[in-house]
Amino acid sequence: MTKTGCVYLVGAGCGSADLITLRGLRLLQSCDAVVYDALIDPELLKAASRAELYPAGKRGGRQSMPQEEINEMLVRLASEGKRVVRLKGGDPYVFGRGGEEVLALRAAGIPFEEVPGISSSVAIPAEAGIPVTHRELSRSFHVITGHTTVAGMPEDIGALAALRGTLVFLMGLGALEQIADGLMAAGKPGSTPAAVVSGGNAPQHFAVRGTLDTIAARTREASVQPPAVIVVGETAALDFSATLKKPLDGVRVRLMGTDAFTEKLAVPLRELGASVSWAMTAEIRPLPLDFDLRQLREERPRWVVLTSGNGVRCFFERLTEAGVDLRSLCHCKFAAIGPATRKALAQHGILADLCPGRATGADLGKALCEAVAPGEEVLLFRAAGSDAALRLALEEKAIPTREFALYETVFTPTGETGPADYLTFASAGGVRSYFEACGAPEPGTTCVCIGPVTAAELQRHSDVPFLTAPEILAEGIVQCILDNEQKRKTEN
Repeated sequence: MTKTGCVYLVGAGCGSADLITLRGLRLLQSCDAVVYDALIDPELLKAASRAELYPAGKRGGRQSMPQEEINEMLVRLASEGKRVVRLKGGDPYVFGRGGEEVLALRAAGIPFEEVPGISSSVAIPAEAGIPVTHRELSRSFHVITGHTTVAGMPEDIGALAALRGTLVFLMGLGALEQIADGLMAAGKPGSTPAAVVSGGNAPQHFAVRGTLDTIAARTREASVQPPAVIVVGETAALDFSATLKKPLDGVRVRLMGTDAFTEKLAVPLRELGASVSWAMTAEIRPLPLDFDLRQLREERPRWVVLTSGNGVRCFFERLTEAGVDLRSLCHCKFAAIGPATRKALAQHGILADLCPGRATGADLGKALCEAVAPGEEVLLFRAAGSDAALRLALEEKAIPTREFALYETVFTPTGETGPADYLTFASAGGVRSYFEACGAPEPGTTCVCIGPVTAAELQRHSDVPFLTAPEILAEGIVQCILDNEQKRKTEN
């Protein structure tokens, strides 16, 4: 008989991945399945590396999975013996319908546990510098849903209007005008401070301030999009925004690339204050290799050429599968395209015999042409569709060369929408995939390329000015964005 699993209802907090509790993170790292909401930071899903992922997000105005289906999915997965994390934005029990999921689990006899998270009712206002309580201004706060009310107004609108504490409305942006009018009709002064705030992992961030009689008009003028939190009360006039300024505060960067590469971008960009999202995810898929790696043990001089960290990883995985002992490769020389690939190679105990000054196929080809001795063969282990400059440089010098596709990179759009200040490209293939799937970037978005090969591909797709990193590294892209923001601020 199948052993019954369990379900953990985990609050992810509101915003970046590091706002989750340690307990929630540890459960993600050890669970078998994750059923997750919309607006969850993708970094959190990466923490669940061994789990099956099931999107079940709800977004206002969009087709969503019915709550009954979510309940059934949780019961089914746990009945299969899985440890399930139901990952919810904010806190599961603050208008997150966590209680309904608990009732379904109890009815099915599924063990469960709730792990609290930071609720959007306090976190999103706080992000905009608005405390929901403050001495002598507000000794209480009240959280109201704007979703299930008639015409946007709770039945006890009169009692709410009489309260001296802070009123926080969640999921009420579409009924903002009715809420404001209802409160004023019930006796709340029109001069009462009010604010509408969108933050966290929302596609667009807004912080619109006004009074109860002006907030609806100001919000319309600002074209605020859901999700957003409505705050009514004296604390809405406060602005306790962080004074610890970072060089990329308010800058929105959208990333392209594999998890390994975008992680190198996301961490420093966030530390510098940028808001980070993903345009497309990239999966590395190994391809059948038309070469018996056991031949590398033969006593004949060969060059093994690797042109990416992913290529290094795939190459050594294939060596292990083929049962090749690294000590038997003493007759091979290794070439790496650049410092990142050289570092990845060194992590496998191999120090590169050759690494050019610039990480391009043309530069590596030139360096190999000078280094390869008569009688030596060059074996290129690369991604499918790699730039031909390296191979052509070797063939032009009549150097025996064979090329093998180790893997392919498959890009998938994330569905992320809304404006971005920067869009980063780490490969020519990424450029092609983006334009095929998404079309041209939105006006106002500055593209940043990792190097000249990627830049040349972008030029073939767009005549809009873009930036190219000074170094062909993730750090080079970060520095490029920093330099451009500094230049922009100086010019303004």
